[in-house]
Parts: sequence; C-alpha cells; structure tokens
Amino acid sequence: MRNETRALFNGYLDQVAKLNGITSAIVKFNVAPSVQQKLETAIQESSALLQKINVITVTEQEGESILLGVNGPIAGRTNTAGGNRRNPADRSALNKDSYSCKQTNFDSAFPYPLIDAWAKFPDFQVRLSKAITDRQALDRLMIGFNGISAAAATDIAANPLLQDVNKGWLQKIREGAADRVMDEVVEGSKKVTIGATGDYKSLNGLVYDLVQLLDPWHRSRPDLVVLVSRDLMHDKLLSAVEKGAASNVEENAANEILSKARLGGLPVVDAPFFPGKTVFITTLANLSIYVQEGGRRRYLKDEPEYDRIADYQSSNDAYVIEDLGLVALAENIEAV
Repeated sequence: MRNETRALFNGYLDQVAKLNGITSAIVKFNVAPSVQQKLETAIQESSALLQKINVITVTEQEGESILLGVNGPIAGRTNTAGGNRRNPADRSALNKDSYSCKQTNFDSAFPYPLIDAWAKFPDFQVRLSKAITDRQALDRLMIGFNGISAAAATDIAANPLLQDVNKGWLQKIREGAADRVMDEVVEGSKKVTIGATGDYKSLNGLVYDLVQLLDPWHRSRPDLVVLVSRDLMHDKLLSAVEKGAASNVEENAANEILSKARLGGLPVVDAPFFPGKTVFITTLANLSIYVQEGGRRRYLKDEPEYDRIADYQSSNDAYVIEDLGLVALAENIEAV
C-alpha cells in the first residue's frame, strides 16, 4: 500500500470509529444503532428490488412475522338483538411465518493495488463503503431466492449461490406452505411441463392456475406480481432482441419487454439470482429481511501478510414471508 493510500485508509478508520463512538476501528466492535440503520438503508438503496421489499430492524433474535396487520376479510354482521356479542376476528393470526436471525458474515478483502487505484479519486471513502454495501445487497438477494439451510460452516465451492448461508423466501414457502407449491402436475413426474403437449399450453395458463393457490381474498389484489426465471422468458426476450436488432435498438429490447411484460394478467418482475425453471406469485411487500438491532459487528484490519485490507462484518439476518397465504410457487418447469 502506498503511503498516500495509507493516509486515506487511516482517515477512513478514524471516520468509522468516530461514527460508532469508539476509539479505534481496528478492534472488533458493535456497530452503533444509528450507524447500523444508515448502513441498512444504504444496502437497501443500492438495489432496485431491495427498495421494494421490507428491511426491518427487530429487537428479538427469534419470533413471528410482524407486518401482517389485518390480512383477511373482517366485514360481517351479528344479531346483537338476539343477545349475541360482536366478536372481532384476529386476522393477523392467519398464515404467520416465524423467523430466526442467523449470524451472517459479510467479510471482504481489498488488494493493495485496488486500494491504491481508488486512492486517486476524491471520493475514496465513499467508493470503499459503496463497494461493501453493494455486495451485501446482492448477497442478500442471492440468499433470499436460493437459500436452503443455515450451515454451521458454509461452503462456497459446493454452494455458489449461497444456498447454505440461510433459509431464503422460497425455502420458507416449501417448509411452511407446501400446499402452495406446485412441483409436478402428473403424480410422480416431478415436473410441470409447458407446451403443446404439456400440462399447460403456455406460461400464461400456468400463472392463471397458480393464482388459485393464493387465499381467496388475495387472488384479485392489484399489487400481485409474478417473478419468472429468465430461462422461461427466453423466447420472448430473444424475439425482442432480434426485433430490436433490425432497428439498432437491441441493447434496450430485453429491458423494454421485461418492463412491460405480463403473464396471466400480472406484471413480471425480473429478480436477480432468481432460480431457473421457477415461477413465484406474491406481492413484493410480502417479502422481508429482518435484521437484529445491535447484531451487526465489524472489524477493519490491514493485513500486509496478504497485501490487502480486510473488512470483517457480521449481521444477524432472517428472511421472512409476511403472509404465507399470499404466495404461490411453481418449480421444476420444463418446456416440451
């Protein structure tokens, strides 16, 4: 690390320490609550999709989903003249998910040559912080859509999509709402086929049918969306790109069709790292990440033995479906 870079890095350490009310950032410390909230906001704002879901700070490490509210019909009538008492229904108790915040390490290393290059820019501290928050945002989305388990020791080689870091949203549905998961139509086939000779003639037909797995009062919600893997949208995307190529706008063609695409009457959401052969119907407000207050820890370190600086961070996170009656998932989809 060049001397000029070291001076900038030391300034970054001093700023981190000042914000967290500590004397030094080169020892492990609990991130101050106000700083934790600002960091969570920065992570959320770095991703267009994360901005549309809930990132909530919770006090308890374990508990039940907290955003349900009144989540089912409450209208009715009681014949009080006949001596009957009106009995309000607690609709928040319907289809609650539980959560358990698991320690998730977000450790990153920055080689000296990279830091030396960044030192030439006036926004060195902002650039370093943004690199860290952007990656954490992407990792959270990857876990949310691909997480299956929370292993004591994770294995990135065996689980390149972070499948063993935490249980994500789709896994919570498989475990907590199996009756809302379609993974086959013909018993024993272990697949849902789309095409002229398939279980459904088109993706539109599948989505229309999949909506019926939602609770009846959710099926006509105006905020329903459908998340679809890109492999299933291939034909539509390819057609758009080829059509755009003829008019020299191919670079915008795929994005244009995705922004306007609808399946089964629902708007399509293109989600990063969404698993292949999968369709998921819900509202984006039904997806949450719970972060335990006071659970974020950090340790910044210069590691000359590896020619790098290291940022060791951990956060206690959980992925939550607010209402398990507001989800419908189809997997193992194949074109025939």
